[in-house]
Amino acid sequence: MQEISDVHYLSQRVAGLKPSGIRKFFDIAATMKDVISLGIGEPDFTTPKSILEAGIRSLQAGETHYTSNSGKLEVRRAVADNLKKSYGISYDPASEIILTVGVSEALYLTFTAILDPGDEVIIPTPCFVSYQAEVILAGGVPVEIPSRMEDNFQLDPEHVRAAITPRTKAIFVGYPSNPTGAVAARGTLSRVAEIAIEHNLLIVSDEIYDRLVYDFEHVCVPALGEEVRKRTVLLGGLSKAYAMTGWRIGYACGPAELIKGMLRVHQYTIMSAPTTAQDAALEALTNGEKYVQEMVAEYDRRRRLIVGGLNKLGLTTFEPKGAFYAFPKISASGMDDEAFAEKLLKEEHVAVVPGSAFGAGGEGFVRCSYATAYEKIEEALRRMEKFMSRHG
Repeated sequence: MQEISDVHYLSQRVAGLKPSGIRKFFDIAATMKDVISLGIGEPDFTTPKSILEAGIRSLQAGETHYTSNSGKLEVRRAVADNLKKSYGISYDPASEIILTVGVSEALYLTFTAILDPGDEVIIPTPCFVSYQAEVILAGGVPVEIPSRMEDNFQLDPEHVRAAITPRTKAIFVGYPSNPTGAVAARGTLSRVAEIAIEHNLLIVSDEIYDRLVYDFEHVCVPALGEEVRKRTVLLGGLSKAYAMTGWRIGYACGPAELIKGMLRVHQYTIMSAPTTAQDAALEALTNGEKYVQEMVAEYDRRRRLIVGGLNKLGLTTFEPKGAFYAFPKISASGMDDEAFAEKLLKEEHVAVVPGSAFGAGGEGFVRCSYATAYEKIEEALRRMEKFMSRHG
């Protein structure tokens, strides 16, 4: 009789997924002492006090039950108010916004709701590791188009046009970018939007880092015009700007029919986003602006330190305009990005993530997060100087 362990029960989609290149280095670093991690993609700040207290008050008031599937209406109103104030774009909180378990769930809901088997999604790389995986899990096909450091990792509209086939369903946009820190220019996004309209395609825009920009304008994609808004799903959340990663609160905004479809998936898989976290999110969206500005100022200070330090080491780094990542080119070391990350961790106890984990456009780079203390970044740069003196 055949043993169960001998039978391949996993679906081909799941069995074919590559393990996260980020997770691999976290797991190794967890077994070592005195590691400085420039790999983790979350704020090192604790959630601001007034937001914490709002969550505590929610629990003490007995707010421990399900909310509506879409989330509390007052929180959705706060999301709509913030988007209106920041970008001049209007969404109906009753029918065009859904609260999700982080942007990760919003991403899952979007692709599950819009993709049929074999549908293609154009994805610029390097990009966050979940994008291609979520397309595959929804039965779609990710079509990667690499961007280049020489172009400041801007999305090339002509590459987008060239990648379109009869199976293309959507164009994915993710700016400010994880892992590069690039922010897309208005003209670039306008041209991509024109292509989407011309070919009757959807746009999925992940703007989780929209508040973390430095001396640059973030352009909210659906704010480019009503024709763009009608075909765009906007993904956002509170994890990065408000230091609320563990609260797991995100949102999706879009045309009512698309949101209705996403809500069908959401109600069968999640029910509703965490109630306590929704109440904390309301405080963040209503009174949290001062905290955002304080954290952005500190990220900017760290950004200047790490970019200058990496360039001095011969690790050519373009200036990131958003998020909290530097993306140095490591060709001066004579190694590929996997070998560089492994040796740096083993020899100097500094953790970075190989650029190839983020798609073909990331080969030959590593991601360094500056969402860690200024003093730790200083020490990491000292260790990397010793490393490059041996390998540069």
